[in-house]
Amino acid sequence: MKKEITPVLIYPPALCPTALTLNIISGKWKLLILHLITQQMNRFSLLEKQLPGISRKMLATQLRELEGDELITREIFAEIPPKVEYSLTPKGESLVAAVMHLHNWGIEHLSPKQPRHSPIH
Repeated sequence: MKKEITPVLIYPPALCPTALTLNIISGKWKLLILHLITQQMNRFSLLEKQLPGISRKMLATQLRELEGDELITREIFAEIPPKVEYSLTPKGESLVAAVMHLHNWGIEHLSPKQPRHSPIH
């Protein structure tokens, strides 16, 4: 019979601000989606075009999670066809401001010859 190993957490995620933040922004697409929304690419189809490789289902899931974490809002316009736009909340704006430090670090430390993982610059 195998003995089950229970991991011991030094910092339970509920008590660690870093773990909580990483949990909110984890995933391949969330930070890119937030960045695109700041660049006025705030409709589903625009986001989808700028994120090659993301499936429609994944984009919808990531947008729902960002909305659930109160980083973005979704506004539905009563038009035919329906129009939906996403925008940052104040909480989302503060996160983007913090993430800009990572962006600037990348500009400073990554050589132009290194492959980029995103079409966003």
